[in-house]
Order: sequence, then C-alpha cells, then structure tokens
Amino acid sequence: MSKYILKRLLIALLTVFVVATLTFFLMNAVPGGPYEAEKSISPTAKKALEAKFGLDQPILTQYVTYMKNILHGDFGPSLKQRGREVIDIILKKFPVSASVGGIAVLISLLVGIPLGCIAALRRGTAWDNLIIVLATIGIAVPSFVTCALLQHYFAVELGWFKATGLDTASSYVLPVFALAFYPTAYITRLMRSSMLDVMGQDYMRSARAKGVTPFSNLFKHALRNAILPIVTYVGPMMAYTLTGSFVIEKVFNIPGLGREFVSSITNRDYMMIMGTTIFLATLMVVINLLVDIVYKIIDPRITLK
Repeated sequence: MSKYILKRLLIALLTVFVVATLTFFLMNAVPGGPYEAEKSISPTAKKALEAKFGLDQPILTQYVTYMKNILHGDFGPSLKQRGREVIDIILKKFPVSASVGGIAVLISLLVGIPLGCIAALRRGTAWDNLIIVLATIGIAVPSFVTCALLQHYFAVELGWFKATGLDTASSYVLPVFALAFYPTAYITRLMRSSMLDVMGQDYMRSARAKGVTPFSNLFKHALRNAILPIVTYVGPMMAYTLTGSFVIEKVFNIPGLGREFVSSITNRDYMMIMGTTIFLATLMVVINLLVDIVYKIIDPRITLK
C-alpha cells in the first residue's frame, strides 16, 4: 500500500506540473493582455505595471520565475485586485464554495444512493418509473435553467428564500439544491444500473434461495459491491462541487471561488486564472488518490500495484 501511495504521489506531482505548464503558456498565448481593457490607462503607466509584475520579461524567464514561486506556495499577486495575493484570495473564497459544495455532496449521496437502491429493488413498478423520470429530468435540465426556476418560484413568487447572497442559513437552500440536483440524479441512475447488475449475480440468487429477506439481501450483500461505481464518480464530483459551480455561484451571487474564477477570465487576470486552475487540479488529484484507497477498503479483492 505504501509503495502504491508513493507512486501515485509522484504521478500527482507530475500531473500538477503539466497542468501548471500548459496553463501558463496557454494564458500567455491568448491575444491581448490584462491591461488592454483599461482604456483610461496611459501607455507609460501600462509599461510600468507590466514591468512591476514582470510581464515585460521573456516568456521563458517568466515561466521559470513562476514555477519557482509555486514551489514556495506563492501564486503571485492578482493583476486586477491590486495589493492582494492570489493565494490569499483562494484561501478566502474556497471555504465559501466548500460550504455549499460539501452540503451538496452529502445530499447527493444520502438521496441518490437510497433512490437507486429502491428503483432496483422495485424494478418495473410505479416507484421505479417515477424515480427514473425524476433522475432523467435532473440529468437533462441544465443548471442555469434549474437556478432560474428556483429563483422565480421560491424566491420571487413565494418569497420563501432569498434570490441571491449567502448570509443566512435559509439562503443556502436554493444554491445547494441547484448544485446537488444533477449529481443526485446521476448517482441515482448509476446506482440503479449497478445494483441491478449485482442482483443478477449467482451469490445473490443463492442468498435469495436461502430465504434471506429482500431488504437484507439488498443492503447487506449487494450494496458493498454495487457502490464501487459511485465511489469512482464521487471523486471528480467532489472536486467540482467543493470549488463551486461557476454557473450557480454567478446566478446566486455567491462570493465563492467559482465566481472569482469567472471574473478572473473576463478581467484577464492571468495570475488568478493560473492559480485557481492549479488549485483545482491539485484538489482533483488528491481526491482521486483518496478514492483509490477507499476502493481497497471497500473491496479487499482489489490489488493496488
């Protein structure tokens, strides 16, 4: 196990390095610059700002300097939010996104897994058909449509919740529901398919022949094997939701990392774009490593090489 973890850590470092390199050169290959949109700035002031942040240096020199700074945990200063470091912005915004995303992940698992099991256990019944219809809607409807419908009916028409912001406990309801809707539907469909496959195995038929109750047969014998595909999906889903959905944070005006990333793109804040991308890549790699370890815990038959 230790040898496998060490190997994966080395691969993770290589992955983050490749992502950082590609992001850096792609950002610098984009036409224009971070100060092109500032019409009021003079050419002299523009050159002074570029010299201050090292943007006037050769591209390879900028790359070497940036990679050295990353090794020390320094993503550089924001080019638009003057006087603020990128790492400080990420550390301030990430907890906001993680609070919404963490609740959404928990709801997706607590709702999606039981619904998938019920649909598999009641295959062909009205319960199965109803769950499949709801799951299909959740997968098919885009997140911005879900956000608009939630805001219109529950915030504007009924006035039960706030349409924007994240300052009270009730203000979490709509963005969390919007963020959890798709993964819950996907987990439900995935769990149903996996459970049906497991329930058709020989050992499951033997358990039924011995008189094991359907409930015990489902949750005691089948769930442990059927949940493995869910564990695979939860890895990238957690990385996506914990950093915040760009669309949902923009629509609900949530001051999280997702909205900050979108703003950095429109403002051409290269340092913020690169820092956020590297942070997301690192989070994705770490979560995938943890998922592989959980795989081994759930199913001891899996060998880690």
